Amino acid sequence: MKVKLQEELNSVLSVFPQYWDGETLLKNKVIEDLRNYKAELLSALLANETIKCTYSVNISGNSIFKVDDFVSMLRYRNYWENSYTKFSNEIGLTSEGKYLKYSTDIVLDFPHKDCILEGGMTTEEVDKKEIYYNKILAKEEMDILLSPKALSNPKRYTAQGEELTEEFGEKDNLIIKGNNLLALYTLKEKFAGKVKLIYIDPPYNTGGDSFKYNDRFNHSTWLTFMKNRLEIAKELLSENGAIFITLDDNELHYMKVLGDEIFGRNCFINTIVWRHSDNSNNNALKFSEDYNFILVYAKSPSWKPNFLNDLTKRSHFKNPDNDPRGPWFDGNPVNNPALRKNLQFNITAPNGNIIKHPQNGWRWSKETMDEKFKTGELRFSEDQTRVIRRTYLADMEGLPPSTLWTNLEVTGHTRKAKYELKRLFPDIPVTSLFSTPKPELLLKHVFDIATNEGDLVMDFFMGSATTQAVAMKMNRQFIGVEQMDYIETVSVPRLVKVIEGEQGGVSKEVNWKGEGSFVYAELHSLNHLFVSRIQNTQSDEELEIVMGDIFQEAFFDYKVNFERLTNEDSGFKALSLEEKKYVLIESLDANQMYLSYSEIDDEQYAISESVKQFNNSFYKGKVSGGEES
Repeated sequence: MKVKLQEELNSVLSVFPQYWDGETLLKNKVIEDLRNYKAELLSALLANETIKCTYSVNISGNSIFKVDDFVSMLRYRNYWENSYTKFSNEIGLTSEGKYLKYSTDIVLDFPHKDCILEGGMTTEEVDKKEIYYNKILAKEEMDILLSPKALSNPKRYTAQGEELTEEFGEKDNLIIKGNNLLALYTLKEKFAGKVKLIYIDPPYNTGGDSFKYNDRFNHSTWLTFMKNRLEIAKELLSENGAIFITLDDNELHYMKVLGDEIFGRNCFINTIVWRHSDNSNNNALKFSEDYNFILVYAKSPSWKPNFLNDLTKRSHFKNPDNDPRGPWFDGNPVNNPALRKNLQFNITAPNGNIIKHPQNGWRWSKETMDEKFKTGELRFSEDQTRVIRRTYLADMEGLPPSTLWTNLEVTGHTRKAKYELKRLFPDIPVTSLFSTPKPELLLKHVFDIATNEGDLVMDFFMGSATTQAVAMKMNRQFIGVEQMDYIETVSVPRLVKVIEGEQGGVSKEVNWKGEGSFVYAELHSLNHLFVSRIQNTQSDEELEIVMGDIFQEAFFDYKVNFERLTNEDSGFKALSLEEKKYVLIESLDANQMYLSYSEIDDEQYAISESVKQFNNSFYKGKVSGGEES
């Protein structure tokens, strides 16, 4: 009967291509449409006598389809050999005996779907189909998940080299390896309300970037992924702080709506248009995409660019009426002995118009102005009757920063940034890891607009550590978070090179000579260590070895039927390698991915006294919730 029913179902569902991915039945899509009583699906099922007799009842001459029974069969019966669900006892789908769909004490949670979308990769491979696994947790479970985590392997990097450390100072720079969402909640204990600038370059969800969530909810999942992180990021911003989010136009407009919801529409500052490429894509099928965008939100609607805040403090602007253009001058050279004759010259516009110099002369010599026309700092008005100066920062005339960043010599572009990375790491294929790295010049301009020396800046999509490199060179305190394994081969080594005085990027412009320091630490992994090992296995034989360690050391979800994972007759061994990985990761306890700081003294975790000392120094003796221990 079981085989016949499977054949009948295959026959009925074969006419619905939306329910299939190759030969794999998309059961969740079928279940969703059944829950929504999709007429054509129910009609097709009831038209089959075998299915009708098994999953319907006749009441007063009407056939009533038993949706719940049919759904249970799809989920739990051993009809579908590619299904992982037969190895679990309804993982995360019930609470106190009730379907979570009908319970109010639930959130979609860790790892990787809605409320907490962790995104647990540790390596990034070209065209890798990374699967993100879903959990549904109750409220108290989420509180445990987001509690501050213990930090392990703490090291301090200075000009003298690398050393173990037991102390964390208030002004120390910090790099954390681990999931950025959990790291942000960990940082909240210490840095809430203290971050002047957050700059992030998140995955753009283009299909070819690091956001590899491959299902029909990809777009909504990306928004959830970003929402999780921006909500806690807002809490870290100081009252005069701002966040700059770089994106392309794939998710830009949705992010604008999401940003309005999180930060408030009145805290939206502007959208900066940044030209990231110095050559158009002549092979583009539609338009050549030469620009990225930077959404700017502030913690408070009263936020102003740094230079505008400081205009009236400059001695140049001290005058009776506080005019930012400086003291009034009547144009008579006799009243301005500092006027130089070399500033009195006329300019010929491209159309032949003669533009006369102001009465008190131009700001610069002819040679300097010619150079500024070449760089784009000076341009002609549309009617070519005036010379217009527009910089990317506020200038001495009180102009606000422009939102159009088109001068590649001023803000840099990704091609040069890739060359710079290749120069720093000639033996590592960094250009395949970082296809569109951000140039140091771009970060310098963001810092100039939004920060002063000594301010705290954060980037929790750290990548190749451009933000942190520029922060160190410009004397800003920084925090960086990255979970990918290249943090150890690219990100941290790059910052070591900065300490040593490397002269790429903005080094010469800011007169960087070296020095500086930072502290490195990792979220203390428990189950996450096994997730990484599972994901990195390349064969069934490798997975068998990992499974041996998992069964001995890992923390399993209490709802998992362990015997079904190990029973020779369960069918687990017949699954493909990717399906086995899926099952194993689903079986791990989501709340035990990382060690909570509150459990650091538990002897079963064998945390060394020096690591405990570092954590106590970092948290200043506080536990989750900010209560004194």
